[in-house]
Amino acid sequence: MTMLSVENLRVSYDNIKALHGLNFQIDEGEIVCIIGGNGAGKSTTLRAISRMVKTEAGTRMSLQGKDLLGYSADRVVSELGVSHVPEGRRLFDNLTVTENLKLATFARRDKDRIAVDLKRMLTLFPRLEERRSQKAGTMSGGEQQMLAVARAYMSGRRMMLLDEPSMGLAPLLMMSMFKALKEINAEGTTILLVEQNARLALQFAQRGYVIETGRLVMAGASRDLLENADVKKAYLGG
Repeated sequence: MTMLSVENLRVSYDNIKALHGLNFQIDEGEIVCIIGGNGAGKSTTLRAISRMVKTEAGTRMSLQGKDLLGYSADRVVSELGVSHVPEGRRLFDNLTVTENLKLATFARRDKDRIAVDLKRMLTLFPRLEERRSQKAGTMSGGEQQMLAVARAYMSGRRMMLLDEPSMGLAPLLMMSMFKALKEINAEGTTILLVEQNARLALQFAQRGYVIETGRLVMAGASRDLLENADVKKAYLGG
């Protein structure tokens, strides 16, 4: 069943064209990655889906049959259950771990599930359990990334958009993060991932899309993209 359908996605910043008509879809329960170089339009794609940037005429996007263009960014989270973990995390540094997580639930309608989800996140990320009363701004980069993912889960977990989740993480924490994301996916959350580390992204996802200068140039199963000569040369160092 199709979760997200994107057709002719076009975005401009002033007079600069960022996306030139992307077409792709994601099925319910999938993990899909978008790879590409710096400035290719990966982050803009996520921001367009979460309605944080304006799209141009002719763009069509739907989530499980609902027209995304009819929703504001806050309603995409509160009504459609789509959460966005942006590059740079953007936590509330002066609030504790617990306060960050609880603040993310303010628009949820299933109040009876909040305690269950909070317990699940603290179990999935034991480091956050240990630092429940610590202010987010005083934690390490890896711990902050865990908190950013947990906060997204608490706000809306039908679908998660992840922008560079491995950035700044030590290898051990990186593996721990992606293991946790696999568990979140296994419990029913669809994941769309933007990642500079192309090899890691393709090993994690089932399918991938390659974007160059705002255009979709390749798509396929992750195992096929990992073996593709052009992908190897451009993004895998070989």
